[in-house]
Amino acid sequence: MKFTNLLRRVILEEKSKFEILFDKLTNPSVDKEGKKRKPQLTKEEFFELMSADPTTKLNNVDLATAGPEELSTVKAGSYTPWIIKHYLTPKTERKPGERGYEEEVQQMKNLFMEDLYKITANLQKFNRFKAQIQGERDLNKLTPDELYNKVKDFSLEKTKASKSEKEEASKSFKHPGGEIVFRGPEWTVVKITDKNQLGKDAACFYGGYHLEPHKGESRWCTSSPGLSYFERYIKDGPLYVVIKNTDEKFGEKSGLPATRYQFHFPSNQFMDVHDHQIDLVKFLAGPMSELKDYFKPEFAKALTVGSNGEKLSIDSFTSGATGKFLALYGFDELIDSIPNTIQEIQIQNKDNNGIVINIPESFSKFKNLETILFDNCIAKLPDSICELKKLRFIAVMNNTKLRTLPECTGTLPKLIFVNAKGSSNFVLPESLKSKNPLQLGDAIWDFEG
Repeated sequence: MKFTNLLRRVILEEKSKFEILFDKLTNPSVDKEGKKRKPQLTKEEFFELMSADPTTKLNNVDLATAGPEELSTVKAGSYTPWIIKHYLTPKTERKPGERGYEEEVQQMKNLFMEDLYKITANLQKFNRFKAQIQGERDLNKLTPDELYNKVKDFSLEKTKASKSEKEEASKSFKHPGGEIVFRGPEWTVVKITDKNQLGKDAACFYGGYHLEPHKGESRWCTSSPGLSYFERYIKDGPLYVVIKNTDEKFGEKSGLPATRYQFHFPSNQFMDVHDHQIDLVKFLAGPMSELKDYFKPEFAKALTVGSNGEKLSIDSFTSGATGKFLALYGFDELIDSIPNTIQEIQIQNKDNNGIVINIPESFSKFKNLETILFDNCIAKLPDSICELKKLRFIAVMNNTKLRTLPECTGTLPKLIFVNAKGSSNFVLPESLKSKNPLQLGDAIWDFEG
């Protein structure tokens, strides 16, 4: 059932809004062909979205344990349909049916849930100050971002920083739990690594205790003393706060320059004070150019996975950490920046944009490599791969310009598997043919015997 039709039923039927939304969104449905469709929401998702509406009345009901009789006393708020609508139909770059669309939708839903507390705060302001809002005041015609822009200058509370806090912050930017790791003419970088209360106190301070940008502070969820988002992010890697030294506006609570950014490389999030993602490539190539060299190691670390960074995994040359690194530093710098101890390299061009990369002779520095996979991205491999004596698996699928492997690959002592499926012009080198490999399928060979 279309969401607009569902809203009509909410208006026209005698059932409560809660009952109609709950029944239709958390139960399986049947399409015109009689096929079952899975529920649009889990019960947990529905309860969380409904509870985010500040006008919802739970009437002291514990949603997690309540039975039907108790749930019947719950009154879904007037903003609940709007919240659910924007959760179920997120704005995406890809279109339905395109590769990666489903993954992007799920990612947007996860982010929506993570930022749900912001929706609640914005709706609280909308509910209180609606009469004072300029322009469009019909919530159903506003997106979550447009709602924020409407209410961002309203405040539910007044908060002032002490004079000593402002003076100290404006002089040094120093706070316990935060280490100043770069100080240039335009920008100062603070690094937070402590995973305990000391680190959280620093994150709260540098973000302005999760106040509002119009007060010269930020909306970063990591900056809220009462929420657990700091703990979620810091476990995966450090938080960086980038502060503009020459700003003339200062935060009312922290005393720090109002122009600040928060970077978290493991999650690929680079946020301004409004908690909106910035184009980091443009910033580091432009106004933040003095920070470009400093952050290069962080880009490289974000490319590897595993507890010790033992695997490099790339599936796109145009997005994510890889795309940013290649745009800023180039492919040779990428190879130079990967730790020599890496054990597995997987590079796939899922964008299918025809880009072919040159694997340099310096590839031989990865002495611990056991697995290499190059999918739709190379035309040849250098002879230096024969210096990788631990190499066991070579996968070179869908490389139509690849003719063969270096002849010396027959000398690799631990090589047991080659996969060149989809590489239509590929021929196995004579040195490997002489090993009498078992052919497992179209251009797939096993050398264990």
